[in-house]
Amino acid sequence: MAQDEHSSMIGVEKFSTSPQIGAMTTGSDRLPQVLRGLLRPLVRTLIARGITAPAFYRLLKSVYVEVAAESFRLDDKPPTDSRITLLTGVHRRDVRAILSDVDDSWETARAKTAAFATVLARWRSVPDYLQADGSPQDLPRNGADGIDFESLVSSVSRDIRPRTVLDELLRQGLVEETSKGLLRMTEAARGGPTSDDHRLVFFAANVGDHLAAAAENLLSEKPPFLERAVFYNRLTPAALDEIEARARDLSQGVLEDLNTHSAAAQAAGRLEPDAHDRYRFGVYFYRERVEGAASPDDEDAKT
Repeated sequence: MAQDEHSSMIGVEKFSTSPQIGAMTTGSDRLPQVLRGLLRPLVRTLIARGITAPAFYRLLKSVYVEVAAESFRLDDKPPTDSRITLLTGVHRRDVRAILSDVDDSWETARAKTAAFATVLARWRSVPDYLQADGSPQDLPRNGADGIDFESLVSSVSRDIRPRTVLDELLRQGLVEETSKGLLRMTEAARGGPTSDDHRLVFFAANVGDHLAAAAENLLSEKPPFLERAVFYNRLTPAALDEIEARARDLSQGVLEDLNTHSAAAQAAGRLEPDAHDRYRFGVYFYRERVEGAASPDDEDAKT
C-alpha cells in the first residue's frame, strides 16, 4: 500500500514500479521533481567532495555517451557517432573524444576493493576457516595445513600479495593480532573495508545497483527485481532508536546467511561454462526529523 507523507500508517511497496510513471519518459511534468529527489543527496555529496557543477556537467556528458554506446545498440551493433549525438545531444566531436578516452584506474580500484571484501567474506563463510559455532577462527599468517591467512588471500586473488592485504586490514582495524600471534577478524569487519577509497567504491556499487534495479522496475511492464521498503512517520526518537537497532540485527542475519549460501554455490559452480552472472543484495536504513510535520488532526492527513 502506498504511503502519503502525512500518513501515520505503514507502507510496504516496491519503489518506482507504477506503470503510470512510464509516461515520464515522454516529458511528464513530474520528471523534474523525480530528478530533483534523486539528485539532491548526490549533489550534496559532490559539493562536500569539492566537485563543482561544471565538473559534474562534463562527467554527465561522458556518461550519456557511454550509456548510449553500450545500451542503445541496433541489431547488436554499436551505434554510430551520429546516432549517439541524436540520442544524447552531445556533439559528434565530443562523442569521439569521449569514446576514445580510456581510463582503467577506476577498474583497478574496484578490483582491489573487491579482493579485500572477498577475503573477509570467505573468512566468514568457508567452513575451513570457521569455528564450531560458525564464527571466523583465528588464523596463523601461514601454516603447514593450508588453513592460514596467506592461503585465504591466495584463494581469492594471486595478483595481490597477502602481506599487502594484511597490512591494509590491520590499518583499518578489521583484523588484529592476538597475544599468540594469530590473526583475528574484529567486529568492525562485519561492515567491510572502511578506508575512504573503499567506501567510494561501495558507494558507487551499492547505490548504482539499487538505482539500476529501480530503473529496470520503472521501465518494465512487469518489474523484474526485488525492491521493497517499510516506512513509518510520527515516531519518537527513542522508538526509532529501537527500530533501527532491530533493523540492523535482522539485516545482518540475512546478509550473513546469503553470504554463506552464495559462497557455497560459487565454489560448487565456478567452473561451469555459464558461471558469469553476479548479484547484489543490500539493505539500508534512513531516518530524519521532519520539522513542522502535520498533526493527525490536519485536514490533509491521509490514511
